[in-house]
Amino acid sequence: MAQVSSTSTPVSVASSSSAASAGGSVIDVNSLVTQLVSATRAPKDAVISKKTQAVTTQISALGTLKSALSTFQDSLTPIATPTKFNAQVANTSDNAIFTATASSDSVGGSYNISVTQLAQAEQIVSGPLGSNGTTIVGTGTLKLSLGAASFSVNVTNTNNSVAALASAINSSNANPGITATVITGSDGAHLVLSSTQTGATNNIQVAETDGGTGLTALTYGTGNTANYTQDSAAQDAIFSISGIPHTSASNTVSDALNGVTLTLKGTTVPGTGVGSSAQLTVSSDTSTIMTNVQAFVDGYNALVKAIKPLGSYDQTTGTAGPMLGDATLTGLQNEMRSALYGVVNTGSSTYNSLASVGITTNSDGSLTLNQTKLTLALANAPTAVSTLFSSANGVAATLNTRITNELGSGGTLDTRSKTLIKQENDLTDQTTQLNDQMTQLAKSLTQQYAQLNTLLSSLQSTSAYLSQQFAALPQVQTKN
Repeated sequence: MAQVSSTSTPVSVASSSSAASAGGSVIDVNSLVTQLVSATRAPKDAVISKKTQAVTTQISALGTLKSALSTFQDSLTPIATPTKFNAQVANTSDNAIFTATASSDSVGGSYNISVTQLAQAEQIVSGPLGSNGTTIVGTGTLKLSLGAASFSVNVTNTNNSVAALASAINSSNANPGITATVITGSDGAHLVLSSTQTGATNNIQVAETDGGTGLTALTYGTGNTANYTQDSAAQDAIFSISGIPHTSASNTVSDALNGVTLTLKGTTVPGTGVGSSAQLTVSSDTSTIMTNVQAFVDGYNALVKAIKPLGSYDQTTGTAGPMLGDATLTGLQNEMRSALYGVVNTGSSTYNSLASVGITTNSDGSLTLNQTKLTLALANAPTAVSTLFSSANGVAATLNTRITNELGSGGTLDTRSKTLIKQENDLTDQTTQLNDQMTQLAKSLTQQYAQLNTLLSSLQSTSAYLSQQFAALPQVQTKN
């Protein structure tokens, strides 16, 4: 019988990298735990990520809508109220005589304006006070008056030169409007006192009030004019509007013709001939109104362009806008179309809709303004056109109110925005919770597999020991 040799080879449960040494690590715990945690987390992460992307897209789309509405609302302001819409313009036939501006309170008409004299401020020049500004003028107290207002300057040994006195006058906090300047000529230094206020009542007076005589050479007033020469007299403007005489302490006149401010620039020729008057014309400011209405049309078209992608669907790419079918967007668009296409009670059966004044809708939803038609409407029925836009039920006023309500606190867009922000915060919280859960799972798995690793390492050591023992046994031979 032939002898057969049988060798038993133990099966190692250790990894190939650790099988060579008994008691070595069997499992790469960190790698295994990382893979298991990643596999557990992936589907949950995917759900949160998908929801977050959807909410972020909605927030962005809503932001675009709100911004577009706010920009469009700016174009409504100049035509949303009668005061803003009823702009007036004042024109002059001679800018050298006067210029004018008109508010919405003014009434259209033409007026002849004659200007006899302009308002001016008084200026007085002293006689020579020494050779230059350092000349001493004396000491004491000067009282300077401008009309009914006055102030005092104490002249002491520290400020008793011509230049120092001028500085003291200018720096006085009580000074009602007198400026002092030193002009040095070939005959010496002169103190020049000028009023900053025009008008006959704003005359300059200078008196010495300390009872002394040191500053007598600087005094000036009624019955005492020898010390100064009047270079410019204090006087009112004298003018007439349509033959009605007026006077004004200022050359800017806002109390003569309701809603009109005149700025007098020069005088007219005396008499009744050519150049004896200049014409003021007050009329509706059609140019500004046209500009404002065109801005409204352009603003609406920009709004349409901005929000169209939000609710559109591209059949070629199969891509839908982020607010396609959204009730908020649809409702807002319907409200705006209702205001644009509605008929307004303007008191005119001819001019009571946007189309009737030249604003029509294109196939893409944008608007077009026919300026010729609007000009004709403004000429024929300015009140009706104003009412169409700016009355309580007018197009601009209605749109302005609706947008304000939508954007305001508690409005549809405001509520929707708050809801989306809450959803975004909730998803952030879910991510935080998932992070905590995965951290705990990693700790648990690490502990479990570390224990298993210890067990397997122990088994591997036992396996190696048994292998050695089996190898040491005598071989068993059999005979055939």
